[in-house]
This record gives sequence, structure tokens and C-alpha cells, in this order.
Amino acid sequence: MALSLPPWGWWPLAIVGVASFHVAVSDASNRRQRVAIATAFGFGWLAMGMGWMWQLTVPGYIVSAALFAVWHGLAELAVPVGRWQVLGRPAAHTLVEALRCSFPFGGVPLATLGISQAGGPLAGIARIGGVLLITWVTLQAGVALATLARTARRPDPVATAALVAALGFAAMAFVAPRGSGTGRFLDVAAVQGGGEQGTRAIDVPTRLVTDRHLAATATIETSEELDLVLWPENVIDTVDFATSAERAAVTAEAARLGVPFAVGVTEDVSGQDDRITNAQVVVTPDGSLTSRYDKVRRVPFGEYVPLRGLLESIGAPVDQVPTNAIAGTTPAVVDLPDGTPVGVVISWEVFFGGRAREAVNYGAEVIANPTNGASYTGTIVQTQQVASSRLRAIETGRWVVQAAPTGFSAFVSPDGDVLERTAVSERAVIERRVELRGGLTWYARLGDAPFIVAVAIVLVATIAATTLRRRRRSEGEPADPHLEAVP
Repeated sequence: MALSLPPWGWWPLAIVGVASFHVAVSDASNRRQRVAIATAFGFGWLAMGMGWMWQLTVPGYIVSAALFAVWHGLAELAVPVGRWQVLGRPAAHTLVEALRCSFPFGGVPLATLGISQAGGPLAGIARIGGVLLITWVTLQAGVALATLARTARRPDPVATAALVAALGFAAMAFVAPRGSGTGRFLDVAAVQGGGEQGTRAIDVPTRLVTDRHLAATATIETSEELDLVLWPENVIDTVDFATSAERAAVTAEAARLGVPFAVGVTEDVSGQDDRITNAQVVVTPDGSLTSRYDKVRRVPFGEYVPLRGLLESIGAPVDQVPTNAIAGTTPAVVDLPDGTPVGVVISWEVFFGGRAREAVNYGAEVIANPTNGASYTGTIVQTQQVASSRLRAIETGRWVVQAAPTGFSAFVSPDGDVLERTAVSERAVIERRVELRGGLTWYARLGDAPFIVAVAIVLVATIAATTLRRRRRSEGEPADPHLEAVP
């Protein structure tokens, strides 16, 4: 399962992993064993897939991997034994994934099955039901295939129907709405300043990061085609951006190129020494600050410390995150001077389908993902973020432009194809003409809620069917040949 995730990206292994898990847990002799096997399954998958969290918070990484693994273990308590487990098991584990996408601390949607399928044929399902529908299809396909392999002489009709349903969503994705072109285009230059990977903000002078991006921007030649320059997340860190030297430097480049800049700014909150904001700000060639979006989904233990007082009292190293970022409250959109609405999902927010969905429902015609993964060594977080940008593009039917200070920066098409991607640590400017798009996919219209409800209904129905079958058997009805004799 873990190897199906980026940076490894062997997507078929997710289905193989699910099938193997189903065989192992189906052969367990009692409920305690099923819980233990499911917990081990979840831990192996998530501890490896979320390995980059170690560099953010070691205690948080250990707790997260263990907690979510236990959730998958507990999900087995709701899975009925017998023939209906082929439907109940995928439903129960999909609901666990839905839970961890929203709880605790607003959700930790890392190493999801959706991310594992971003480069495979199931990715298109995102335009129907987002990551959670991909999760269910992957789980259901794996469980159904394992069941059919074990009942090859007399195929289980429930497993057959379940597999057909899963494949039906994959087929439906080819005809589902994808948004539509408007006939208007935006020429965007995404700037990557470069620099060493695996460095924290407290170790690198912020002005050095800003200067690297100014130097990279200076390589852009003036062009009548260029419409926007995108800088990554928080490459400017200042007390007050409006009165800063950094604003003057950005304005000078905007004036030279004659186009607006969207720059990532971290600044202090006036009157609150321990509070900061993380925003994307539009700067025009005359120096005006015309639009702004403040990040809503903050990274727990990265941008703020939940339960800071409690953790501090027990000796946790909360001083590594000395300030708390405050959450923004505005829609995930900035307006360019010509009125073009650009969706903005800042860094961590790209892992949440709801942020990009909000943007397109507020009229965004293209999506920007300014991010900053410079603190992390390796490429686990960077590749999973590109995969998430691919899913957001498919879910919304929009182009996504990702800009990072040390990589990866990329352009992603509405079908999820990565057309350009930088290397880690290089200084680069990538430029592309992207079409502005309108219209809504099914996922953009519906969101996650209908699919969560549908999966919950399936789980309840399997439990009810199993209970009813047991009752009938106790009253003397002949046993069903497909009913497994598992305690």
C-alpha cells in the first residue's frame, strides 16, 4: 500500500495491498485478530506514506500514524462477517478515511488512496466524487477481486456486483463534466528561487529567500504575452508588507514587466506579537495591493500548536513553533486587476478538496498553489503535493499552477497531466499559457457529503443484512453456500 504512494508511485499496488489485506483479515479466527491485522495494515501504509511528518514533529508523526492505524483497526468492529463483508469492509475503511480528512485539527489528509491513484486510470473518478470516491473504488475493487479469486469455481454474486459498480464509476468518469474553456487565456510565470532543501525558516535569513526569487524573476524578459507572475508561499517574511522594502522590490519588478505579481507573504498581526498571517497578495505595477487571500487551513504543529498551554506544561518542545498563524476567513480567491478570478490554495490546503472546490464555486477560472516544502528533505511531501494538485485539477476542471521556493513547481492540466515540473533546489522560472475555464464538475457541485452518506448507508445495510440472515438461520433456514463460517 505504501509503495503505491508518491514518490514511489506504483499505483496498482494499492489494489494488490487491499486484496492481500482482505484475504488476511477474512482468515482471522476472531474479532481481536481482525482488529490487530487491520491496525498493522493501517500502520504499515500510513507510517511510511506520512514519513515526511517526522521532520515537522516527531511526537505528532508517531501519534498520527498510530492513531489513524488504530482507527482502521476499530473499523473492523463494524465490518460484518460472511458474504456481506465484501461490501462492508470497503465502506467501513472509507468512512475512516473520511474521518481523518476532517479530524483532528481540521483533518490530516496525508497518504490517501486518492493520492496513490493520481497517476493511474482511477484518477478521473475525482471529477465525480473526489478523493473519497477514489478511496471507496480502490478498496472495493481490491476486496471484490480477492473474493472472486477465492470463489473462482462459483463466483460470489455480491462481489461480482460490487466490482461492476466500482468499475462503473471509472467508466462514468470519461463522460462526467470536466468544466469548459472560456476562450480566454492567462500567461503565467511561476518563479522558483532555488536553494538548499531541508532547511528551516529559523536557519535561513528570510531576506536571502526573497533575494533568490528576485534574482530568478530578473531573468524573465518583458513580453506582451505575460499576464501574471506567481511567487511561492511565504518567501517574504516581514512585520508589515505594505510598508516594507520587499514591497518596493516586488513593485519594481512588476513595473519592469508590466504585469501583476501574486506573492506569498508572512507578516505580523498588528498588536499581537505572537500571531502571524500567511497570505497571497496581488501587487500591481504601480505598487497597489489590490487583492489578498489569507490561508484558512493551517498546518497543525507547523503553523500553529493546538493545545499549546497543555503541551508546554508537560515539556513538549512547542518553542520550535514560536508563533501561531491565524486562520483567514475569506473565500479562496484573489482578483487580478483585470477582474480575472484566481483560486488560491496555499500549500497544506491543496490536500483538501474542499478548498479548491470553494474557489471554483466563487468563480475561479484557474487555481494557484503557492507552497513551501523547503523544510523537508527527500521528496515524499513534494511528490504527494504534486499528486494532490493533479487531483484538485481533475476535481475542478481547472488548470493548477504550483510554485515552490525549492521545488516542485509545476503546471497541471484540467485532466491532471503534469506538463512541466522543476527539479528540487534549482532556480527556475516556468512559463505557460493556460486557458481560463468555467463550468462545474459533479464533485464541484456536490462535494463529499453525498458520497459519505451513501457509503454509511451501505455499511449499515450490510450489518442489517447479516443480522437478519443470522436470525433466519437460527430459526432453521438452510445455510447459504456463500456465507463464510467466520466467528
